[in-house]
This record gives sequence, structure tokens and C-alpha cells, in this order.
Amino acid sequence: MAEEVVERCELIHVHEDIVSRVKAILPSEETLYDLADLFRIFADSTRIKILYLLFESEMCVCDIAQLLGMTQSAISHQLRALKQSKLVKNRREGKTIFYSLADDHVVTILAQGMEHIEE
Repeated sequence: MAEEVVERCELIHVHEDIVSRVKAILPSEETLYDLADLFRIFADSTRIKILYLLFESEMCVCDIAQLLGMTQSAISHQLRALKQSKLVKNRREGKTIFYSLADDHVVTILAQGMEHIEE
């Protein structure tokens, strides 16, 4: 059985300059919680599929449901979560609501995520 190697400091010595510098720029607990919550949204494969579809084109609920083989109700539920997280936006055209990615930040996150896993 392989023995797990754990790195430990030989001496207990805190590098005060590093700790002080990083502590001064560390975001608040609330901001870090919000960031973790944002990444939690990306942790669901259905939401990722929806985001990827919207990466390719603006779509209505019916289009997304057809492409994913899911009910409109299930898609609407996921879109609500994505909208609350400010990852998607919508616009109305007559009785149809079209969804798209909220902004270029979302496009960048998806593109960089795909680039990372394809390396």
C-alpha cells in the first residue's frame, strides 16, 4: 500500500509579510460565499447544457426542451436558477420569451472551461 506524503513545514514560521499582504486583499466572507454559490450553479450538468446551447444561440424554452429531450417545466426551473444567478437574460418577442447568456463574462467562463478540459 502506498504511503501518503503530506507536506509539512519543518519549522513553524509564519511569513508575516505574505500573510499581511494577502489578508489585506482577501475578499469578504460574503463575497467568497457568493463566488462559491456561482460555481455551484455550474456544477449541474443540465444547467451547463443549457448554458452551452445559449452559448451557441438565443433560444426559447421550447427550443431548449426539444434539444435536451426534457420537459418545458424542467427547463423553466433551470432557467430560473440561471437567471437568479445573473448568468442568463431574457427578452420578449410577442408571446415568446427568448433566453441568452447574460454577458461576455459568461461566454468567457464557458469558453475557458471548455478550453481547460480539452487540453
